[in-house]
Amino acid sequence: MQIRVYYEDTDCGGVVYHSNYLNFCERARSELFFKKGLSPHKENEFFVVKSLEADYISSAIFGDDLEIKTKLIEKKSASLTLFQTIFRTFENKLLFTMKVKVVY
Repeated sequence: MQIRVYYEDTDCGGVVYHSNYLNFCERARSELFFKKGLSPHKENEFFVVKSLEADYISSAIFGDDLEIKTKLIEKKSASLTLFQTIFRTFENKLLFTMKVKVVY
C-alpha cells in the first residue's frame, strides 16, 4: 500500500510523529483484508492488536511517498501474526519494521 506523508502526520519540524507509523500499518492491514473481500470488523466481531514489536530505523518527513508492505508470518485459529515494513519509495529506504499479533 502506498501513502503520502501529509502535514497532519508530522510534528512542527516536518518529521512523522512516532505513533503515525502504527496508524500507517493499521491502514495497510485493513487493506489486506479488503483486497481479499473480507473485513477486519463486522458487527460485534473484530481483530484487535494483542502485541507488537516496533523498530524505528529512520524518519519519514513531510511530502514523502511511503510503501507499507505486510507479510503473514503465522495463522492460527483465532490469531494472525504479521510482519510489516515501511519504505521511502523514491530511494527504497527501510524506515520502520513491526511484528504484530492480532487476535479475533
